[in-house]
Amino acid sequence: MIRKSVILSGILSVLMVFNTDISSACTNFLVTRGASADGSTMITYAADSHNLYGELYHWPAAKWPAGSMVDVYEWDTGKFLGKIEQVPQTYSVIGNMNEFQLAIAETTFGGRSELGSQSGAIMDYGSLIYITLQRAKTAREAISVMTSLVEKYGYYSSGESFSIADPNEVWIMEMIGKGEGEKGAVWVAVKIPEGYISGHANQARITTFPLDDPDNCIYSKDVISFAREKKWFNGKNSDFSFSDVYAPMDFGAARFCDARVWAGFNKVATGMEKYTEYAKGLIEFGGENNFPVNRIPLWIKPDKKLTVKDVMEMMRDHYQGTPLDMTQDLGAGPHQLPYRWRGLTWKVDDVTYCNERAISTQQTGFSFVTQSRNWLPDPIGGILWFGVDDSYSSCYVPMYCGITEIPECFAVGNGDLLTYSETSAFWAFNFVANFAYLRYNDMIQDVRKVQHELEGKYITWTPAIDKAANDLMASSGPEMARKFLTEYSVNEANNMTKRWKELGQYLLVKYMDGNIKKEEDGKFKRNEYGLPATPHFPGYPEWWYRAIVNSTGDHLKVIQPE
Repeated sequence: MIRKSVILSGILSVLMVFNTDISSACTNFLVTRGASADGSTMITYAADSHNLYGELYHWPAAKWPAGSMVDVYEWDTGKFLGKIEQVPQTYSVIGNMNEFQLAIAETTFGGRSELGSQSGAIMDYGSLIYITLQRAKTAREAISVMTSLVEKYGYYSSGESFSIADPNEVWIMEMIGKGEGEKGAVWVAVKIPEGYISGHANQARITTFPLDDPDNCIYSKDVISFAREKKWFNGKNSDFSFSDVYAPMDFGAARFCDARVWAGFNKVATGMEKYTEYAKGLIEFGGENNFPVNRIPLWIKPDKKLTVKDVMEMMRDHYQGTPLDMTQDLGAGPHQLPYRWRGLTWKVDDVTYCNERAISTQQTGFSFVTQSRNWLPDPIGGILWFGVDDSYSSCYVPMYCGITEIPECFAVGNGDLLTYSETSAFWAFNFVANFAYLRYNDMIQDVRKVQHELEGKYITWTPAIDKAANDLMASSGPEMARKFLTEYSVNEANNMTKRWKELGQYLLVKYMDGNIKKEEDGKFKRNEYGLPATPHFPGYPEWWYRAIVNSTGDHLKVIQPE
């Protein structure tokens, strides 16, 4: 039975979250070795925030004297939270991957509002990720470091799902604080089975979990007892569902969040149509504890083993070909624009409606796909395929985890959201994307062509780059290998940015003033006298003209003489 009262009340709570100025709406997918074509582990991340500038972070490896402290600032706001003890040795970190191929990403699920604040807490989710990457070598060690930090220093954020991968294992961990008057967090971490993939997108995904299988599941000792103390759960331990207790499902959790997981799964596996109604926000509750019974599974087996390109394409989705397809309703306009300017919801005559929240969205700061490959030395085996702005029109360029320098185009401080920079990839990609929004169905084809050319080149070159770096490491040592990988990664990122600026110039010339210039043999066409050929005047599709007539009646009708 679908409990509409629960769904409608849930809408109100979700609207409060998604219409705030601070947006933490992100998307992650997790791929195990057995589900990947080459035996690598992979995780993805889209850092979607209207306030986030796309840049690539870097912390060099370092040794620290006894008694050193680390200043912790809230990742989203820059607010100083406090100091924690430094460790003797920290590792090099490139973005969300460290020199040992450990990668960590996140999505915020919020959860019970009464657990969203903890006075005196120091560790927020972002600092937790990047400090852990400087301290841990494996996924299991990362889980230990993260949970120890929040136990010692308190947890400052609301509920979070974390993707954690090393060259051999992939884990999902979900954590939520204990609220005021308490310290630390309750959490559970589950290893994704080999051959399977998982995903999360701003809704807690771990339901029931094994209580006596430490090889595949670990959890805080009070994760169930704390819920019992709060009177949120009174069933059997084996029936305890982390997600349903600490982040109860509602319309928004399904339609705005889990629907993105459904969309990504749908691109690589058959049979996902059985979850279409759930993705629409129609939740069926049942069972002894009245938990949802039609949820998308935590993990699925893809129809085939996935390449890194397949995973990149999972991050490029507007619900195409599904009942939620964003190009098919009137809001897409005459050029099938799969974006809706915020807020996420809107009202007409006191009735609330929503825009879809797809994987690909205009407010992305940066996104990535990580590859961790256990058959190569760590500096070579880890690749952070990094891109800025909207994932659909971005381009992923390989940043090897062993590099020691950040490309100028991704450098922190090279522009910001209020400062344009000619050498910034973020601004180059935003120029192209925002221009493409004007005539999307035509221009995106030109964008995707260059995107595929560049990514195809990088993917094709990867085995040769790996081998060259491996040979250098064997003959000249790790420093020379790192130098080679740094020069390659830096050069390709900066060259990609240069190519994207050229793409922007091309689009401006081709689509200026609503016309489309004619082309021939890869060049803009001229007439026999050397002047530009008359362009195409494509106009609008018939359905759009009919929509105008239905809206305006005879206002635009041409009056014929009698």
